[in-house]
Amino acid sequence: MDIKVSVRQSDGASGPTVVDLNGEIDVYTSPKVKETISELIDQQHYRLVINLENVRYIDSTGLGVLIGGLKRVREHSGSVNLVCNNPQIRKIFDITGLVKIFGIYDDEKAACESI
Repeated sequence: MDIKVSVRQSDGASGPTVVDLNGEIDVYTSPKVKETISELIDQQHYRLVINLENVRYIDSTGLGVLIGGLKRVREHSGSVNLVCNNPQIRKIFDITGLVKIFGIYDDEKAACESI
């Protein structure tokens, strides 16, 4: 399986940067996601919304990439919010306790407004 990654600005230049992911995030596709997030942080994008609405599967490698990105933006007083309305994916964040470190929202509007 593959992952499609696209990046856009929410609400013009003043809004957070949105990373749309579509597919599966696993040991094979995680490097592409990590590279995109790292490039954004290197370009001083420290307010990220990662849209997982079209992600069907995420494994521990994918979770590690998200955590790594969060650690890097926090070094610059930034934050990462997730958009996740898939109950199976949401359950993974619940089980792992990651709901306590990420802002997780049902829709992109809420995720962007709270960042």
